[in-house]
Amino acid sequence: MTAPGPSIPAFCAASATQVTFRGRTVAIAELARQGDDAARALRRLGVGPGDRIALWLPNCPEWFALFIAAARIGAIAVMVNTRYRSTEVADIVGRSGAKALFLWPDFRAIDFPAILADIDPADVDSLAAVVSVFPAGGEGAAARLGTVPALKYGAFLAEGARSGPPLPARTDLPEAGVAIFTTSGTTDKPKFVLHSQQSATRHALDVIRAFGMTGEASPLLQTLPLCGVFGFCWALAAIAAGRPMLLEDSFSAETGVAAIRDRRVSHLVATDDMLHAMLDLDADRTALRSLRMAGFAAFSGDPGTLMDRCEAHGVPLVGLYGMSEVMALFAAQPPDAPREQRIKGAGRPVCAETAVRVRDPASGALLGRGETGALEIRTPNRMLGYFGNPDATAEAIDDDGFLRTGDAGYLDETGFVFLARMGDALRLGGFLVAPEEIMARIDEVPGVAASQVVGVTAGGKPRCAAFVIPEAGATVSGAAVIGHCRTGLAAYKAPVAVWEIEAFPTTPSPNGTKVQRRKLQQLAQTRLDAMARTGAPADGLR
Repeated sequence: MTAPGPSIPAFCAASATQVTFRGRTVAIAELARQGDDAARALRRLGVGPGDRIALWLPNCPEWFALFIAAARIGAIAVMVNTRYRSTEVADIVGRSGAKALFLWPDFRAIDFPAILADIDPADVDSLAAVVSVFPAGGEGAAARLGTVPALKYGAFLAEGARSGPPLPARTDLPEAGVAIFTTSGTTDKPKFVLHSQQSATRHALDVIRAFGMTGEASPLLQTLPLCGVFGFCWALAAIAAGRPMLLEDSFSAETGVAAIRDRRVSHLVATDDMLHAMLDLDADRTALRSLRMAGFAAFSGDPGTLMDRCEAHGVPLVGLYGMSEVMALFAAQPPDAPREQRIKGAGRPVCAETAVRVRDPASGALLGRGETGALEIRTPNRMLGYFGNPDATAEAIDDDGFLRTGDAGYLDETGFVFLARMGDALRLGGFLVAPEEIMARIDEVPGVAASQVVGVTAGGKPRCAAFVIPEAGATVSGAAVIGHCRTGLAAYKAPVAVWEIEAFPTTPSPNGTKVQRRKLQQLAQTRLDAMARTGAPADGLR
């Protein structure tokens, strides 16, 4: 049985990790000590066990100090993406009941004070303070929100240092909630995924064992945002392994390539678009060869092209699986597996005590290996639940402790394979079909730069339709796309219509930019319905 994970403060205090940020290096253990001062300052604001603070911050050392501070007193850090604006920030801070909000007012010349001023103080009436953090030095004016006390981080810390005796030791911290991540909220308001301290630290220890990250001294590159579970889990893995952390406040392909080349980075996780950007800069195909594993999350489709490019650059690419409810880096394909296996999402769970099963969404029956259905997961590193939403928690977790992931996939000899979100999976010809399978075929058509496939109803039957972005100067024939699909796939998988589009609608999330397939589906259905009314043929339409 997996041993309980330590508390966040103990986990960080024991780590040898050194964090380098904008030319400054500080030990994570020192940030843990700074977290004690911040914890005392939080207590002076009335923050106690179970209370929330909101971190509207990019990657910076102060983020770690504040996260550790919240953990030290049993409070919960609410992760707020710096891309969010007034409506989103007000919703998250207001619904979470956060007592303090931390922000970097002049980060990348974004007018965060103006965004803050656009929030109605009545919508965030739980706030006891707004604290401005200036990681780059040269403190400016503190950001203000109505009459809420406005503080600067330096004075906030100094007040904590003057606030009396050491914090009392607590034995219940590992079980306490510590981090809230927001779901993408494409149809409803985002849900608040709450994790405990021990689920976070235990998962980090599982990751470094599974990824072979122990016993090495090479640094890890931290460009994924800490406000998302993808970046959060990678940062905690670095701390668990005691590796140096090269912390960037945002992604830069130039900086990433230089760091991997010059510091001999051995492990990397990134989104597919980040990897493409770095590969574009590796002209002589040597800068990335220190990588022994590059795990990727597929947000833009076409993993085959990414795999081809990585192989040409000597980068061993592996598919990953994760979600906020069970942590990112939940599963990974083995780096030594054949290409056709490594390209798939998921693989072997990093936690040995994990159980994965697949259920037929129509009959409710459990399915065997190779049969596609709804993925269900039981793991000790699962979320505590959806904060403030017991009904959603009960709907997501069954009586046996299995999480209904909402993902489609199947079991295989390695572990399991993720295909698509159940809402994106297509029911065609009586079978569940991943749109990525059809997209991979479409992307083979000359002139196609990228594609998306969505489910539609045509002639009273469930079918699919496709949108393609053509390469520069190219024209894509809908008939050619449909014909190519029919020659390589079952007939029911061929789209009934194909349209060119300049760009796919997207939405930012803490873990990467996601294509809004729901909008594409609505657009496709509207067009097909209009064609049906006029009697226009759909087949081969461009």
